[in-house]
Amino acid sequence: MPFQPRVAILVPASDYHENWQPAFARKAAALTGAGLIVEQRVWTNPGDLSGHDLILPLFAWGYQRDVAAWYALLDRLEAEALPVANPVPVLRWNSDKAYLSELGAKGVAVVPTVEVAALGDTSLAAARAELHADEVVIKPAISGGADGTHRIAANGAIPADALGQRRLVQPLMPGILTDGEFSLFFFAGRFSHAIVKRPAAGDFRVQEQFGGRETAWDATTDAQALAAAALAAAPAPPVYARVDMVGDAAGTLRIMELELIEPSLFLHHAPDKGAAFGLAVARALLG
Repeated sequence: MPFQPRVAILVPASDYHENWQPAFARKAAALTGAGLIVEQRVWTNPGDLSGHDLILPLFAWGYQRDVAAWYALLDRLEAEALPVANPVPVLRWNSDKAYLSELGAKGVAVVPTVEVAALGDTSLAAARAELHADEVVIKPAISGGADGTHRIAANGAIPADALGQRRLVQPLMPGILTDGEFSLFFFAGRFSHAIVKRPAAGDFRVQEQFGGRETAWDATTDAQALAAAALAAAPAPPVYARVDMVGDAAGTLRIMELELIEPSLFLHHAPDKGAAFGLAVARALLG
């Protein structure tokens, strides 16, 4: 019988409320189709991982709610020299959205972002002035699923959960309301597919739990080039990647976020239903 590599997919604990199983089934099918044996390990308590040929943090959902545990896991994976995709330096770099300033410094078009160490009325006013924006969006630097993300109108108050906290401040991108947020997917550096996610009426968040809906999108050459430029700034080439972007007031696309840890990959929108994803992971096993 031919050798079949074992891969451990890190998943949430049993008390995690979001329904991750359908997306897991799609990813697992793509991996088994590539000849891999797929097993689940809870990311907060994964146990001995040394018997696996590759560890994938594809469903380490909720890591932003226990940052200390997440960084401790990354330290452990690195200390034990365990095989991980994406590589631990990429995971650590991508965990904190401060990487957006690094992308901007390298000439990549990103959503303008001001980091505030302790958000208050004075620091928010200064950020608004620097951004030349009255209506802004604030979010934690380590976040996911729009946790702690708020839209603040010109005269709006700072939400209680953000007051005095480290936050990123960005102008509300008009494109999110008119055209939606675009997501492009890359496996082993090659473009696979793209979608556009649109928020529910009256909202600005595109996540499904807030009423957002996605449809397939024919990514433009410019969008693919912007995504590739952003991914080139990562510490190492990612095996899998989702690049989120949105249009500004002039219609110019700007990077909203790079998802290199536990992204929803929307493989049901991929022309090959995830075969390229499975192959990319299988090839990562070869080092």
